[in-house]
Amino acid sequence: MEEPEKAPQAETAEELAEPAADTAEPQRRPSVARSAGIVSIAVMFSRLLGLVREQVFAYYFGAGFLYDAYVVAFRIPNVLRDLFAEGALSAAFVKVFTDYQIEKGEKAAWHLAGLVINGLAVIMSVICIVGIVFSRQFVDLVADGFSPEKAALATTLTQIMFPFILLVALAAVAMGVLNTKGVFGIPASASTVFNIVSIVFGLGLAYWLSGGAWERTADPNLTPSGAAQWAIIGMAIGTLIGGASQFLMQIPALLKVGFRFLPVLSFADEGVKRVMALMAPAIIGTSAVQINVLINTYFVSGIEGAQGWLSYSFRLMQFPIGLFGVAVGTAAIPVLSRLAKEEKTVEFRDTLSSSMNLVFLMTVPAACGLVVLGEPIVRLIYERGAFTPTATSMTALALAGYSIGLAGYAAIKVISPAFYAMNDARTPMIIALASIVVNALGSYFFREWLSHYGVTPETPHGYGHVGVALATSVVALINFAALIWFMRRRIRRLNGRVIVASFAKIMAASLLMSAACWMAYHYLHSIFGAMRLTERMIETFGPIAIGAVVFVAAAKLFKINELEKAFGAIRRKFAR
Repeated sequence: MEEPEKAPQAETAEELAEPAADTAEPQRRPSVARSAGIVSIAVMFSRLLGLVREQVFAYYFGAGFLYDAYVVAFRIPNVLRDLFAEGALSAAFVKVFTDYQIEKGEKAAWHLAGLVINGLAVIMSVICIVGIVFSRQFVDLVADGFSPEKAALATTLTQIMFPFILLVALAAVAMGVLNTKGVFGIPASASTVFNIVSIVFGLGLAYWLSGGAWERTADPNLTPSGAAQWAIIGMAIGTLIGGASQFLMQIPALLKVGFRFLPVLSFADEGVKRVMALMAPAIIGTSAVQINVLINTYFVSGIEGAQGWLSYSFRLMQFPIGLFGVAVGTAAIPVLSRLAKEEKTVEFRDTLSSSMNLVFLMTVPAACGLVVLGEPIVRLIYERGAFTPTATSMTALALAGYSIGLAGYAAIKVISPAFYAMNDARTPMIIALASIVVNALGSYFFREWLSHYGVTPETPHGYGHVGVALATSVVALINFAALIWFMRRRIRRLNGRVIVASFAKIMAASLLMSAACWMAYHYLHSIFGAMRLTERMIETFGPIAIGAVVFVAAAKLFKINELEKAFGAIRRKFAR
């Protein structure tokens, strides 16, 4: 469903999905809610396959030497990937590309796209070369607690995967172009293709390079054999091939919307300068979470298995963020950019506030569910092969620490690009810089504090890794609160009472849901004990189903408008 160019005031994103008569402006654009729905479906498949990919790693490599080395090696280029694919590059390029379409027409916009892609290829190639040459120094910087053997393996894996950033940076520009043309499903599906390709090629290469098999050990302190190390190298090569597939699968759609390759290169071009000027501070502004992840890597590098525990839990926490936060943010960026350019402040405010309400509706109950049901979820997904019950417990606790800040993580994906739409990348940059300092201090404090609890022969550092996850969540919430405060000053008001009232109702319903989930899980666990797969599924999905019913009932009792309108939209779809 689409809406006219001049959007009516709306309290929720669902209202933006309703058509309105406006014959004066025949050009139409997709609503945020509809576009977010398309992206959500695509991202859902991507996240599900991402979990499958993590299951493959958990089964074959567990949480120890091999996976710790892979996580650190992939984290270095992956941080840059997250900045580009879901942050600075997309937001900056969409803003300038949209402006060019309005101000100078399609031909100038396509010329700009060609200049940006070519310039990006040159810059990223140089960064890749530097990254490959200085891989050992990067590994020593972010994981100084690694043994020499583990650091050597991490260095090799880093050198293999560093070109990943070039491939996904190009994919990010392609995504930006397609989003401004109203194409959301194909670029959002790029990660699905990445997961499929990286799993298939990774496992195939792992078996080929290792000679057909390798030992799977549950001991995180054991140095693996050469065959096992060749196997994880195969997974790294598969990851690189998957990165290439993300860009290649978008090329047909790019050609369809009018893009043609131009052999031009100019860093002095006005449009390129505008993208770079907006992107430079935006890299810092949208990177707080990822830079903080690097800080986390440093603080837990001396805890065997902690890299895996945090990585597996972060993947689970990223599922609702990608499904809701990134989806809504991706759909909102082109709309907010156009409204800001046309100086439609009221519509800009309503679109932003309704988008945040939509994010809260989805992420607050998800966060509560992950805190209460983290252990059965981790057990069902990961606990098999080299992934032990101890790893399940440690991963579930880390998941709880991350989930506390889930709503903040997701909302940042919406509020931060809104600043770039208004040509303000400086404010998110300053807030992000402050949050990085706070995270470093918080990670040290919480790690030292919680390392005194849960100490066993298997976990000599206790719950230290949970403290690092908790610090990251606290920083995300502070970051979001600061962004909201400055945005409110920028546009004078932000429908604050509506947002707070809606959030309070959602939180109350989520707490009731959490109580129901907790009681249902402990009752079922006392009966089954989760020894077999069917029992694990009952212990996981039973409480989830009960919690969903309780949440919907509570939402109706508290009259949460966003849910009522979502149900209304679904009923209208079926009625047609």
